[in-house]
Amino acid sequence: MDIKTLITPKELSVLLEQQKSNLIVIDTRSQEEYAISHIQGSINLRDIFTYLADSTSQGSEHLHVHFANLLGAAGISGKESIIIYEDAMNTGYGQSCRGYFLLKYLGCQNVAVLHGGWKAWLGAGFSTTAEVPKYETKEFVLNINSSIMATTEEMLQILEDPKIIKLDVRDVDEWIGTSSSPYGVDFCPRKGRIPGAVWIDWHRMMKNDSEIPMFKCSEEVRKIAEEVGITSESNVYVYCFKGSRAANTMIALNEAGITNVHNYFASWNEWSRNPSLPIDSRVFNE
Repeated sequence: MDIKTLITPKELSVLLEQQKSNLIVIDTRSQEEYAISHIQGSINLRDIFTYLADSTSQGSEHLHVHFANLLGAAGISGKESIIIYEDAMNTGYGQSCRGYFLLKYLGCQNVAVLHGGWKAWLGAGFSTTAEVPKYETKEFVLNINSSIMATTEEMLQILEDPKIIKLDVRDVDEWIGTSSSPYGVDFCPRKGRIPGAVWIDWHRMMKNDSEIPMFKCSEEVRKIAEEVGITSESNVYVYCFKGSRAANTMIALNEAGITNVHNYFASWNEWSRNPSLPIDSRVFNE
């Protein structure tokens, strides 16, 4: 069963009604939120959002092993069709999109994001449950797609190439250099940005003020991208703090026909902690 990247609550409801054995629904919200209520049959995998990556060879190996074990223990082999959701797409720092990216990177072929998330599901009036499903452990088979994952080494290699766009999509306080992360002003040792980066606030890719935030149409996304020189021909390396907002932006760009996009998944959390890596530490005015 082939599925598109963004799926509506109605489309997910139909798939659930068909009771297909190879359909998996993943909830990325907190365990507390999941315990109160969730989409029937969904499994809670919070690590998809909380895991902090390290793009060294050892860090990559740890990520592979960690998620192969986590997914296998949750009854996922990688061959299923997987739908992933978060609470609301503008408040969870792109966590469902981070899950989409991770699963695609690890080798899952059929993965989709519930467009609008849990709020869209509730808004459409579909049923919820507190029942936790049972599942059998499986072996998750890794099939790494390294073409979509950027490492620190690769970021260093492209740093001086003006033809390759380094796209920062963090919140404004992080971009202008007054905060190091979403978790606190001084959570990381350095503030600033990767030298030569251009900036688009990730919220701009969505109808952020809507009751149920969703991605803007492709034409609007392309216009926003063009503001910083991104076209369908561009080679883009996108980063944020830990790859979530970058994954959200990556999906928006891909849906708009900008497909040569790579996620520097370890992002500022890794870059800022290595004093040997260059940063632009100027403080900008908003």
